[in-house]
Amino acid sequence: MSAWAESAPLDEMLAEMLAEHTRLERELADPAVHAELGRARTLGRRYAQLAPIVETVRALGRAGDDLRTARELAGEDASFRAEAADLAAEIEQLSARLRELLAPRDPNDDKDVILEVKAGEGGEESALFAGDLLRMYLRYAERQGWSTEILDATPSDLGGYKGVSVAVKSRTGGVWARLKFEGGVHRVQRVPVTESQGRIHTSAAGVLVLPEAEDVEVSIDPADLRIDVYRSSGPGGQSVNTTDSAVRITHVPSGTVVSCQNEKSQLQNKDAALRILRARLLVAAQEVAAADASAARASQVRTVDRSERVRTYNFPENRISDHRVGFKAYNLDQVLDGALDAVIEALSSAEAAGRSAEGQ
Repeated sequence: MSAWAESAPLDEMLAEMLAEHTRLERELADPAVHAELGRARTLGRRYAQLAPIVETVRALGRAGDDLRTARELAGEDASFRAEAADLAAEIEQLSARLRELLAPRDPNDDKDVILEVKAGEGGEESALFAGDLLRMYLRYAERQGWSTEILDATPSDLGGYKGVSVAVKSRTGGVWARLKFEGGVHRVQRVPVTESQGRIHTSAAGVLVLPEAEDVEVSIDPADLRIDVYRSSGPGGQSVNTTDSAVRITHVPSGTVVSCQNEKSQLQNKDAALRILRARLLVAAQEVAAADASAARASQVRTVDRSERVRTYNFPENRISDHRVGFKAYNLDQVLDGALDAVIEALSSAEAAGRSAEGQ
């Protein structure tokens, strides 16, 4: 490691990471580990987190060895000087990559998320746009190999959503790292299906992204909860409006209220509501505990006001614009089909640059 490492402490830290990666690889190869789903999930996430670091460290080691050989040969054959220069440049790139991987990370990056989409101003058109955003995230999750579960949904009359909550999960983690930038107000410009004159309208929908909390992270005292049951409302199956299956949970100390009516079973709706409540309480606790988490949360605009937008979807121009980083592309149709990688990468790069600047 001495060919490229910046200090002995860094060498020691990387050696520990390599050893941990090897140990995790051995443990994950043991079938007995996978009998404990929680443990296997935790180990798999840590293994996936270490993998790019280990890969970069090993690539640096190989490049360092090759550079020493090329320099030795260059003393006898000048043709090896160019190869040595190329290897030196490669080492610089790999070193920069390693510094990026070792930079301070968002502690929630490996978590799953609960994503909420709510219609705002614009009536039915806003609800239809909320449905478009939901499908976009479901398609993106499918492309990533993630699983999704609708926790609660309130459909609109024309097939959109007044509000919908969905859990997004990955066996290897990293959902929050990709979706955390989606929080805020999303604005759409297009001719609504309800517009008879062909005029372009602007409406908006709000997106809130919450890192899903594990039971051990957020302890909820049952005595702090007020649970009300009522009949589901809106479009649905035969059981809608016939049984008290919808659940509203109020966390009395914080005043947080969560409602779920998506499932026919009262117990299932209660479980889904508790998951959303736990995620909201985790974020609230992190806001109090850390200024960084508070700043990240503040960037997710709470009001669905068309003037406070993070992104605009312009249908006439087939254009998507993210106003936080100046990203612009003319493939809106593909983005709405789940091709979100380019805009997410732009936001991730901006965040990484900000973290690196803070660390200097």
